[in-house]
Amino acid sequence: MPLAERLDATIERAIKDGRIVGAVVIVKERGQTIYEQALGLADREAERPMTVDTIFRLSSLTKPIVATAALALVDAGLLALDEPVSRYLPYFRPRLASGEMAPITIRHLLTHTSGLGGEYLPSEADLLEPRFQAVGGNRWHLSLDENMELLARLPLPFMPGTGWAYGQSTDLLGAAAARVAGATLGDVVQRHVTGPLGMVDTAFHVTEPARLAAAYGDNEEHGQAPVLMGDPHSVPNAFGGRTRFSPGRIFDSRAYHSGGGGMAGTAPDFMTLLEALRTGGSGVLQPDTTAAGLGNQTPQLEHASGPGWQFGHFGAYLADPIAADSPAAVGTMRWGGIYGHSWFIDPAAGVSVVAMTNTGLEGSDGIFPLDIRDAIYWPT
Repeated sequence: MPLAERLDATIERAIKDGRIVGAVVIVKERGQTIYEQALGLADREAERPMTVDTIFRLSSLTKPIVATAALALVDAGLLALDEPVSRYLPYFRPRLASGEMAPITIRHLLTHTSGLGGEYLPSEADLLEPRFQAVGGNRWHLSLDENMELLARLPLPFMPGTGWAYGQSTDLLGAAAARVAGATLGDVVQRHVTGPLGMVDTAFHVTEPARLAAAYGDNEEHGQAPVLMGDPHSVPNAFGGRTRFSPGRIFDSRAYHSGGGGMAGTAPDFMTLLEALRTGGSGVLQPDTTAAGLGNQTPQLEHASGPGWQFGHFGAYLADPIAADSPAAVGTMRWGGIYGHSWFIDPAAGVSVVAMTNTGLEGSDGIFPLDIRDAIYWPT
């Protein structure tokens, strides 16, 4: 069965089975588009069909964009990978639970080996502080630096560089990038990534609200259609907890620029970034910087982000395909975003793939990304 038929069937089955509402999937092989399709609905209630230029809340697809911007600043000599973050943000001097100082470097942030976990949740005492009172208690309306100052209060679970934890590393990376550039994070990203690459619909706001996909969440009733997200909204995750969403945040002009998940954009824009990275950083990064970022940056940490996977500067690095039960080659890099997205680059095959859906967590952490991967690698 040809690739287009396999992928069409895979996406249509997920829609028919009620696992996702709609999707945009693009596959490139050695620079040539071999698949580009939009199926399903961008907005089920309005009966608006999905289109290739539909805009999505990017969630963690923001991370490789911000990582690229930070590495551009490394190339420019404004950031250094092995310098402590406190050189750029003097207020950020975290400690372990024991009270021992725990210096975090820019490299630790890029590889998620900093020890930083989830967001800082304000206490009742915090909410009485003048800065919280000034914004009505809304932490989003504090500045990026103010949010990172709060994060610095949390004790780290391990000495940076000795473990792997997914969390707020890229938010702090974005704060450091903004500080050394003397600009907002949005301006830094536009100057070093989205502008040079022509990613015109990728920003910390929605460029054209009429094109934004509605946000849906997995239905907690097994076998039932995804539900339109409220604000806030939460979905059970595979770790026994709940993943929390706030779909309205993308419209809030006062919300701080979150390097970990605050952007919106399209699948074609994101594919432009993937292809720039696959081809050596063309237009944004030096070739050596890109090659290192696509390489294994955590060889000392076994299974940094799951069996067979370690980590680079842009996402998870496939070190052992057998352990990972993956048909992709060693050196493949992948990640996703909780609003329903996944991507990967397989440098050996010259393949880049982005799959954006409007359904979390199925589109990011469910079987849909695996089905897309298998349809590409395993002809039937």
